[in-house]
Amino acid sequence: MKDLTEGGETRTIIAFALPMLIGNVFQQFYNMVDSVIVGNFVGTTALAAVGIAFPVIFLMVSLVMGLTMGTTILIAQYFGAKDEAKVRAAVDTGYIMLFWSGLVMSVVGALSTDALLTLLKVPADVFPEASAYLRIIFAGLLTMFGYNAISAIFRGLGDSRTPLYLLMAASLLNIALDLLFVVVFGWGVPGVAWATVISQGASFAGGLAYANRKNRLVSLSLKKLVFDGEIFRHSLRIGLPTGIQQTMVSLGMLALTRIVNGHGTATIAAFSAASRLDSFASMPAMNLSQAVSTFTGQNMGAGKTERVKRGHLSAVIIGGAISIVVGATVVVFGEGLMGMFTRDAEVMAIGARYLAIVGATYLLFSTMFINNGVMRGAGDAFIPMINTILALWVVRIPCALLFSGPLGMGSDGLWWSVPAGWLMGAAFSTWYYRGGRWKRKAVVGRSAPIA
Repeated sequence: MKDLTEGGETRTIIAFALPMLIGNVFQQFYNMVDSVIVGNFVGTTALAAVGIAFPVIFLMVSLVMGLTMGTTILIAQYFGAKDEAKVRAAVDTGYIMLFWSGLVMSVVGALSTDALLTLLKVPADVFPEASAYLRIIFAGLLTMFGYNAISAIFRGLGDSRTPLYLLMAASLLNIALDLLFVVVFGWGVPGVAWATVISQGASFAGGLAYANRKNRLVSLSLKKLVFDGEIFRHSLRIGLPTGIQQTMVSLGMLALTRIVNGHGTATIAAFSAASRLDSFASMPAMNLSQAVSTFTGQNMGAGKTERVKRGHLSAVIIGGAISIVVGATVVVFGEGLMGMFTRDAEVMAIGARYLAIVGATYLLFSTMFINNGVMRGAGDAFIPMINTILALWVVRIPCALLFSGPLGMGSDGLWWSVPAGWLMGAAFSTWYYRGGRWKRKAVVGRSAPIA
């Protein structure tokens, strides 16, 4: 456990964000290894299949993962207020909520796989592999939910190192199983899916074992689990807007995937590979946003609003500097980076254009995410949801259709729609943050100290 209400803001945020960043580097690394292995040892259609599957998975889990964020923020605010009983109740309620949600989503996902792929107009040569991949992932969805639940709980308590260790172990196991199942056994795309499910299951099991031995606030005892209706309602109030936001993002990704699919297999494969690299590049901003959310939650619970503002400024400066460096890197070395995934010259060229266009505007993405992190941590989750709807559905998707179609920009038009959406998101979130209404949204205040 880590109290984020004391110490220098910049140092505290960096120390909390760094383990999450390292963990996500490992996660994105093994996601990228999936694509590298598939692209080099199976083929272009397999690479496209794995890329198409991601937005479908994201759609099915997005609402529930938003509720996970609600659990994290509540735990952070109760911990900041030194209310141990409420922390324990929030942990129990989170476990129960995510178990049942994961079970339902697993069944729904498995039953709707082919219908979703048909809706996306997935090309016939890609369809069978995408379907096989998704069915396996959905069968193991509880392991994904379990890992994310226990990681969210640890982060709410200010512990970002334990999720890092769990993720590092899962990443290394996933890479080893990818090589075994795909390269040695020749299982193709299903082998990649099984590697993901098994590695996440092992990580979840390790997390539970650690929690039960080392941390009384997050240990899991099936006989002692208690569902708290009031905390559940607070989780819904904070988490549901975030879940709706995530769902809107996932639906937007599906809409964009449908548009990309209309440009042929080479563009689909390029988008799949470039998106993996893009995920790497966007990680610092996303991790700073998560760190700022927990930092804000604990400090709002402790009544330290001015400390939140200083922490936000530090995060924006750090995120901006990192975005400039990372953006310059992917712009300059884009084609070489694409060469890790494929030897197809057309796919490499299209992916390099994506990185050149999008990489130059990472600063907008970073600003938007860090602003949204403060609002979520304060319990004002409705505004980030509105921000996402504006950036994605009002700007990005219409721009993707307009630029790539009537304006005749082709695949470049798809890529230019990304910074257009980020510009809207950064401007709106900055305007709202400066207005200050988020300061009045905290769920809890100070209470009795934790013994």
